[in-house]
Amino acid sequence: MTSKTEKLLSLLNGQPVIPVLKIANVADAVPLARALSRGGLPAIEITLRTADALEAIRRVAAEVEDAVVGAGTILDARQFDEAARAGSKFIVSPGITSQLLDAAKDSPVPLLPGAITPGEIMAAREAGLRFLKFFPAEQSGGIASLKAFASPLADVKFCPTGGITAKNAADYLSLPNVICVGGSWVAPDDLIKAGKWDEIEALAREASKLKK
Repeated sequence: MTSKTEKLLSLLNGQPVIPVLKIANVADAVPLARALSRGGLPAIEITLRTADALEAIRRVAAEVEDAVVGAGTILDARQFDEAARAGSKFIVSPGITSQLLDAAKDSPVPLLPGAITPGEIMAAREAGLRFLKFFPAEQSGGIASLKAFASPLADVKFCPTGGITAKNAADYLSLPNVICVGGSWVAPDDLIKAGKWDEIEALAREASKLKK
């Protein structure tokens, strides 16, 4: 197992749910990260789906000491570099490309790329990656697919994301090749918009107690 995979596992292992966040208002980033951290989910993924995403990452990295902030929806080497310079501790991509692999090879920041087919998983494995995002999980066979991968690809572990909810998260976490799951249910848009940080903290605390 490569040192970068070990670094990524050390950042995320032990946390059953990685909150996947879309920050519409940059002012929400710090209180949201603090609420999630208090609830037992310090590692978070801020997706580059909004104009303020990079600034949100910068603020969380600078102001929330307990947070382990990562960047998601990274599509190319330029975005990888921008996210790393903003303070991301890990990088998440919905897929895997040679450009992203090259960017990750030259960076101390570990990459969690998405892979759903045996070929994609094997390509990542050849690049030294043994911990992958399985995305979109529910639309790509979900639990049945991950069970099928467990034997022929026994040394590869996954973080399923996409369609994961409070109702099915425990089922995914029961699989031997699943380290954690990614989900947005712990920080619903309406609670973020209303600034209901105590309620988000409570959701995070529930999610942090899910068994792996």
